Formats: sequence, C-alpha cells, structure tokens
Amino acid sequence: MKFRKLLILLLVMSLWGGTMLFADAAVQKVRVIVNGSELDDAGLFTEGKTYLPIRQIAATMQAFISWDESAKKVTVHKPNVHMFLFQDNTIFGNVTKGNRITFKVFAQIDNLLTDVSAVKVSIVDPDGKEEVIQSEKVNKNDNFWYRTDDFTYTFSSAGKYTIRFYMKVNASDDWKQISEKTVTAKSS
Repeated sequence: MKFRKLLILLLVMSLWGGTMLFADAAVQKVRVIVNGSELDDAGLFTEGKTYLPIRQIAATMQAFISWDESAKKVTVHKPNVHMFLFQDNTIFGNVTKGNRITFKVFAQIDNLLTDVSAVKVSIVDPDGKEEVIQSEKVNKNDNFWYRTDDFTYTFSSAGKYTIRFYMKVNASDDWKQISEKTVTAKSS
C-alpha cells in the first residue's frame, strides 16, 4: 500500500514538474530597456509575441496613456515639447555655480492629440529637490506656446539641474511629466 501511494505521488510530482518546465519554456521574461534605462517590470515573450508593461514604457518616454475600458483599448500620446531658457534675451543652457539669475522658460508644444487642462514647469536641483516655477490652468489642444513669468533662482551647487514640463488632461488627473531639459551648473 505504501509503495502504491509513493508511486502515485511520484507520478503526480513528475506531471506537475513537467508542466511547470513547459510553462516556463512557453513564457519567457524579457529585459526591457528604453533610452538606456532598464524597466523594473520585465516583458513577456510567448508564442512569438512580446508583451510589454505599457505604463512603464509610457512613463519612460514621457507620454500620456489612457485606457478605454469599453473598447479594451490603450492609447499613448507623445506630444512634442521643446523648451528654451532665456535670461533677458539670451538663450542659456549652462550656468556658473552660485549664480542667482532671473530667467523664463519658453515651451513650444505640438503634436498634442488630446486636450490639456493645466501645465506646470519646475526645476529640480542635483539633490532632487523640486521647486515649481509656474503652474496654471489652460484650455489647449493641437499646438501652442507657453511662457513662464520671470523666475529668480540660485544655482547653489555644481551639477545637473532639470527643468521639467508637466501637463494634466483633466483637472482631477495627476501631473504627467512630458519633457525635460538639463542645465549644468559648473564651478568657476
């Protein structure tokens, strides 16, 4: 009787192990790298198709993503946002560490395939501290220009500062980063 139970258990374990090996071979994890950065969630490869984590890809590409439950459809929008930094009438991209300057951000937005309700521009210092330059409600679509008011800022440490441009589709949505520009503060 013990031999029979052991044989049945061995048979069940063999079938289960074979099934798990087949399932592992049928669905393989895939490393996903976007613009040189590896995503936290891996993609899956099965039956000649690759399935990717669309929310992480959209976030990495600084794009909007929307889900239509009734149509079972995912839509990704990636507007073009070109930012220019002006100190008086001079465009700049690098500054000297310790300088306190007054500047404004100009942004040209096109290929916007959805309406937006608000925009925000911020600056992030090399330590990761973010400060809002300007935020306001807008009613825009397709393409438009956006200019911040003059903003005074001290580039207190050497390193890379990031100017970020955010949008909201609806007032109740979270801010979605759509573009960024880097300013380098160099020691004199």
